[in-house]
Amino acid sequence: MINVTIFRDSSDEYRGVSLVGHAGYANRGQDIICAAASILSTNLVNSIEELTNDNISYNVDEDTGLLSMSFCDKQISSESKLLVDSFILGIDSIRESYGDTYIKISYKEV
Repeated sequence: MINVTIFRDSSDEYRGVSLVGHAGYANRGQDIICAAASILSTNLVNSIEELTNDNISYNVDEDTGLLSMSFCDKQISSESKLLVDSFILGIDSIRESYGDTYIKISYKEV
């Protein structure tokens, strides 16, 4: 299962995103759910780096299926907010299509 966590602070600002695990929908290299989640999360990081002035840090571990991204600054741009909203829309669409067996989404206050 891919566990997706969206981190927000007490004022409901995004602080980061974490994905960990493998969907287990199919064998490695053929798992369309893992591929879709990987594309969405990689695109989120790349888009924030290329299209905004926000500073982020991130960590990737292919063996565990980890992609963890956090914003370095307290305030983030409206563009980054939109990009995170888009990521959530995409990952939730995958969850709705394939079910909670493969993707779990949670929100955590930090």
